[in-house]
Amino acid sequence: MRLFRLVKIISVSLKYGLDQMVLSNEPTGRLAWLARLTRFRRTYTEPSGVRLRQALESLGPIFVKFGQMLSTRRDLLPPAIAEELARLQDRVPPFSTAEALEQLQTAYGKPVDDVFSRFVREPVASASIAQVHFAELPDGTEVAVKILRPGIAPVIAHDLALLDVAATVLEKIWPEGRRLKPREVVAEFSKYLRDELDLMREAANCSQLRRNFKDSELLVVPEVHWDYCTTGVMVMERMKGIPISQLDALKSNGIDLKALSRAGVEIFFTQVFRDGFFHADMHPGNIFVATDGPTRGRYIALDFGIIGTLNDSDKKYLATNFLAFFQRDYRRVALAHIEAGWVPAHTRVDEFEGAIRAVCEPIFDRPLKDISFGKTLLRLFQTARRFEMEVQPQLVLLQKTLLNIEGLGRQLDPDLDLWKTAKPFLERWMNDQMGWRALIRHMKDEAPNWAATLPQLPRLLHQVLDGRNDTTTHAEILRLSSENKRQTRWLAAGGAVVVILVALEALRWLY
Repeated sequence: MRLFRLVKIISVSLKYGLDQMVLSNEPTGRLAWLARLTRFRRTYTEPSGVRLRQALESLGPIFVKFGQMLSTRRDLLPPAIAEELARLQDRVPPFSTAEALEQLQTAYGKPVDDVFSRFVREPVASASIAQVHFAELPDGTEVAVKILRPGIAPVIAHDLALLDVAATVLEKIWPEGRRLKPREVVAEFSKYLRDELDLMREAANCSQLRRNFKDSELLVVPEVHWDYCTTGVMVMERMKGIPISQLDALKSNGIDLKALSRAGVEIFFTQVFRDGFFHADMHPGNIFVATDGPTRGRYIALDFGIIGTLNDSDKKYLATNFLAFFQRDYRRVALAHIEAGWVPAHTRVDEFEGAIRAVCEPIFDRPLKDISFGKTLLRLFQTARRFEMEVQPQLVLLQKTLLNIEGLGRQLDPDLDLWKTAKPFLERWMNDQMGWRALIRHMKDEAPNWAATLPQLPRLLHQVLDGRNDTTTHAEILRLSSENKRQTRWLAAGGAVVVILVALEALRWLY
């Protein structure tokens, strides 16, 4: 099977001239003769990006998904090719009803009609990994049933193996290929695909996002029905609304598109800076708008296979960079990269600062509302890569999502000013992380450690005085003593800050 698949890949590559793209751009010129030889009697009228997209579409859904992922790596690809790959659509014919029923029978160990009071045989959506049917639980609850495509795992394994071979060959024959790191890109793609094959993981992502936005007035996330979920089947609340791309339908239902665009930006920055947990596949097919009932006008999120996470260091990096960038403080941008450990510590700050200024300063010739956050982040990544910055997968996902949000927001409202909407979130997060609220929060976090550490000191001291003077006890006393000193300093600093704040508040009240 793998041999036949390889033959098809080679034939498609020759048909669309993918071999020419590699050989003609080989920088040493040693393979130019081979490019001329293989071009014999082949002419191409379409640009290389269009031919690459067409080739991936011909090779099937896994290669389409690979192209979609590759389009997000704009730090590696020429802009024209990245834009063309972004047009790839995951359109796959549905698998048969008989196969869907068989998958459910295997998952539940009984016929589908014994599980659901009603199951719609015709799918409502189909993609490369799974398809969705509507159904009804025995208690009358309407649900959406997502079923993994049968036999998809071995197909993915074969195609990933072939992609890895192709990436290895590309690195060997094309010096520029080593800079593009094709094997790392394939490994990153492999991780995302394997995550999408586990629908329990997707259900957990959905459940977490729903909990994060439980009381939100902006976003609705479906409830997961865990008793009906397996690794191959996910059952969630059926959501009703209009796809975000159908602007005329939204207008006819009285939806305020400008408010909707601002809400989308607010949702994104809330996910990023409040939760560090964001929906990383927010293309128009995965976003609806509720038009009825109490949730009218709110976004509806669907498809939770790809989720991005950020730790406090990531969030601090982003907030610092965005704020410093819009203040034109390029030295602060350079220091943020070095402090995060993402470029080497030996990097000369003045050189890095100059490179960032050269790339970013021209952006400010335009109004703030016309500045793209996603492209700004991309420019920072591209510049940092010249200074040996390692690829941060979570930031690549963030950049992709930010570009989607920007495109969506400006489709709804061409005059949307993302900076005006986002700035309060960034400033609030920085204040929470670096102000007195952060100090009090850290003190609360340390309190359980103090409670556990302090009572042990008298017992360990008694053991030393009693002659049980072993190395382990000494080491433990030193550790606890050091910990106690550190916590005491925190407590003293916290107390001093609280006293100063109280005094300032009292003076403000008096005068």
